[in-house]
Amino acid sequence: MVCPLEERSKILVIDDDEYILESVKEILSHAGYLVHTAKSGQEALTKLKDRVYNILLVDIVLPDIEGLDLIERLTDTLPKMRKVIITGYASLENALRALSLGANAFIMKPISPKDLLGVVEKELKSQREELKDLQENMAEYIRNETKKYERMDESRG
Repeated sequence: MVCPLEERSKILVIDDDEYILESVKEILSHAGYLVHTAKSGQEALTKLKDRVYNILLVDIVLPDIEGLDLIERLTDTLPKMRKVIITGYASLENALRALSLGANAFIMKPISPKDLLGVVEKELKSQREELKDLQENMAEYIRNETKKYERMDESRG
């Protein structure tokens, strides 16, 4: 379970199927995640203006926009927001297009709770590793810049 002092990972589930939305929300909420839902691409874009999510679970077929088009419209965040496609329409073409647009993983319908939680945990682990690498790179950059300015001060004095 999630420690009360830790910030819970935020997940936005985007699907026009009410049953899938509620099922996925229940599974993920029970596992300790903070879960929001959207029934359309436009509703998702509105929610994304107000909050940063760790993971988006996006159905390929939405009533107002194709899920892959939605992913393409999203700007990257740091650490990178993970994008997972939910689909009942698996094809090599969809897979290649999704990966080229920034999708990180796929979940096939019908969604098994075990597969869902496995993909979410794997993507959150990748995100944490990316954040750790980013922090280490920033710390190294700051150390190097500090040394450079210290040498400049020494050469002036």
